[in-house]
Amino acid sequence: MNQMTSSAGASSASVLTVSQINGMIKKHVESSPYLKSVYIKGEISNLTVHTSGHYYFSLKDSGSVLKCIMFRAAATKLVFAPENGLNVICRGRISVYEQGGYYQLTVEAMKPDGVGELYIAFEQLKKKLNAEGLFDRKYKKPLPKTPYRVGIVTSPTGAAVRDIIKISRRRFPPAKLLLYPALVQGEGAAASVIRGIEYFNRTDSADVVIIGRGGGSIEDLWAFNDENLARAIFRSAIPIVSAVGHETDFTISDFVADVRAATPSDAAQLCLPEIETCHTRLTNVARRLCDSQLSNISERRSALALLKNSKPLTSPFNTINDRRTKLVDLESSLFSAIHYSLERKTTSAEHIGEKLALLDPFSPLKRGYAIAFGKDGAVTRVGSLETGDELKLKFADGEVDTRITAVRKERQESNE
Repeated sequence: MNQMTSSAGASSASVLTVSQINGMIKKHVESSPYLKSVYIKGEISNLTVHTSGHYYFSLKDSGSVLKCIMFRAAATKLVFAPENGLNVICRGRISVYEQGGYYQLTVEAMKPDGVGELYIAFEQLKKKLNAEGLFDRKYKKPLPKTPYRVGIVTSPTGAAVRDIIKISRRRFPPAKLLLYPALVQGEGAAASVIRGIEYFNRTDSADVVIIGRGGGSIEDLWAFNDENLARAIFRSAIPIVSAVGHETDFTISDFVADVRAATPSDAAQLCLPEIETCHTRLTNVARRLCDSQLSNISERRSALALLKNSKPLTSPFNTINDRRTKLVDLESSLFSAIHYSLERKTTSAEHIGEKLALLDPFSPLKRGYAIAFGKDGAVTRVGSLETGDELKLKFADGEVDTRITAVRKERQESNE
């Protein structure tokens, strides 16, 4: 150590700490007028969006990499979302991060390199909302065939509202036009159009709503590329027609709306039928109804004529006599059926009685037979009796008691 110090010719007073050298570099770099406001272009990589809203990323080209930070205050002013691979031009100042020992670019503003930032923001939002399904055809509501209440959300002094009024008065005068005056350009325009959509939905005062304005640059039409406005259009229970700019102009509102009109005049034509067409349609309907009713009346008259000439009306007494004769025949048939059924039931009952009589165990007693009862009940076999047993003999007209004096069994024939 002494040898290294001696050979370097340095005293302890000239030795710097890491913090001191980093501080000196920071002071030197950040005091340079050339590094306080620089424009640097490159490709974004390693982008990280912190929960605080700060952006951490690197700018790179084919030969080098520069660390960058963009604080939330500056990031909130961006109209597009930075993403990896995007070529940008950043304005900022070079600063030194003492604790880390490295320098970085503190970005104060950013714009795409070669492509407009509004175009980038438009494409990013379009891709996002499309992925969420806000452009899906299955969510598009059909326009009413004959709307009598047309809501209009636009500037009250612009050409768009004049065009809509002109076309509406010519095509379908009975329609009631309800104007909600709104800003259509500049700060607060998107929120103003949203309030108009929510008003018509809240009051249920329109059958269809037209939103839009005349043509202009992408900056002029930018309010209709607002994400909150797109979601308000999607939520609307009333069909929305987007009529923004000229035929070649497209906005996010056009993709979300139920119907996109090329111009405000086209929106009025899409929403409202021609009065002459309605008159023709009503005339045809009325004619079909008249023809249908005349045909129905003719059929009813024919049916009435047949009924008038029918036998019950021309000779009611003959009809009554016929019905009376038929009733007598039915009565006779009914009595015959009842008599036949009773005879069958009686015969069947007699047969059952005879069968029951044959099954009566005391019936043979009337023919001179008797039943012998021992101590265990009726006697059916001689083998169960012995001399001296007492028996009770039951006859048809009474009973007698007796005693056995002899038992004689009949010889059984051998089966062998």
